[in-house]
Amino acid sequence: MTASEHITVTPEALHALAHRALLEAGATESSATATAQALLYADTRGLSSHGVARLPMYLAQLRNGRVDAKAVPAIVRDKGAAFLVDAADGLAFDACALAISTGIERARTFGTAAASVTRSHHFGAGAYHLEAVGEAGLVGLAFSNAPGAMPAWGGTRALFGTNPIAAVFPRPHAAPLMIDLSLSQVARGKIMIAAREGRPIPEGWATTVDGHPTTDARAALDGMMLPFGGAKGAMLALMVELLAAALSGAQFGAEAGSFLTEEGGKSRVGHLFWLLDPDALAGTRVYQERIETLIELMLADEEVRLPGYRRHEIAAANDSRGIVLDRTLFEQLRALANDSAAAL
Repeated sequence: MTASEHITVTPEALHALAHRALLEAGATESSATATAQALLYADTRGLSSHGVARLPMYLAQLRNGRVDAKAVPAIVRDKGAAFLVDAADGLAFDACALAISTGIERARTFGTAAASVTRSHHFGAGAYHLEAVGEAGLVGLAFSNAPGAMPAWGGTRALFGTNPIAAVFPRPHAAPLMIDLSLSQVARGKIMIAAREGRPIPEGWATTVDGHPTTDARAALDGMMLPFGGAKGAMLALMVELLAAALSGAQFGAEAGSFLTEEGGKSRVGHLFWLLDPDALAGTRVYQERIETLIELMLADEEVRLPGYRRHEIAAANDSRGIVLDRTLFEQLRALANDSAAAL
């Protein structure tokens, strides 16, 4: 990408631009704030496939009714340590914030909490939702299904989503370990960006709709993603499909409307957040000793890097120098925000 093809934007300006664009599309103040913050988190940490590159499609779906702009999430089933949040066909981030904040309170009370979210949408970077969990000194797991993009092992139809999973493990005097991955060879958002920019993708990421290997990003978006780890990755995708969608009553990936098209049915996918208080099990002191022992063993090998730590370095750099965006995307966002003079 040449200098003329990109632009550098401060995190504050990018958040303000995303927030205005969401309000222009009819989103509530609460949803606009939560969504803009989640997208900024991704872009700041170098996860551009889950950042504001997603915003034009969010806005299109808000405007055409595929996402309910005025949705207000609510807890609709509750058994103390386990509860269900209805996202009410809105964007995911407001509902996930309710699930996480309530889940932290419940885990502190009961030692654990299972927060399930139904009738939801793309939940972005899984690690984002677990930041507050780690700050609270809790262990957290996050699961989400997504519109069908991968076949069952041996199958020829896109049944499972890329089905991201994430986990946070707090440390006593350092940033937590943060693990975040999708169960396809690569996040589908990376193919979305490659298609928008007219770039090929590596062979082995995806197939055409007929199941043939492809390096054409546009053909890949119409085709199928490939699971990492072959049959084992496909089995993990099945597990997440059941945890995220069956327990919440959400739509399976094969039933969900695409995140990547303006037209179609509502997505109505599901998420599951599972929080654990270490003090309710072996105890906080024992947990902290155990995790630090393992980390010491890991770091005895010089090439080992702790998961999630590189993102802290990227975030610090981007906070200082600004976030590099595709210029065409930036101009598109300014138009969608009805702001021809957005600050940089």
